[in-house]
Amino acid sequence: MSEHNHYHINEPNHEEEQERIIIPGENGEENLFDILFTFDVPETGKSYVIVVPVEEEQDDVSEDEEEEVFAFRYEDTDDEFKLFPIETDEEWDIVEEMLNTFSEEEEEESE
Repeated sequence: MSEHNHYHINEPNHEEEQERIIIPGENGEENLFDILFTFDVPETGKSYVIVVPVEEEQDDVSEDEEEEVFAFRYEDTDDEFKLFPIETDEEWDIVEEMLNTFSEEEEEESE
């Protein structure tokens, strides 16, 4: 059993156009990502965003294939959206738990 709380998952409104962000790559190229969901951890005051590359989503990913998912800590202040790498094992544990929760909820909705 996990010791983390289940935090509220903020999913984009699917009736509207998918929320997307551009993340610069190491060589300056721009990579387009769809936002799967965001969540906040009140105990730490940090917010996280889970994204998937747009190309990946548009390809027909078979049920057996793992979808490539990326997670970042973010700050959204004064109309500026900044991403930061996740650096601690504790943060990765929280993100992994939230991904598992999101996946379980998606499976339940599709049944």
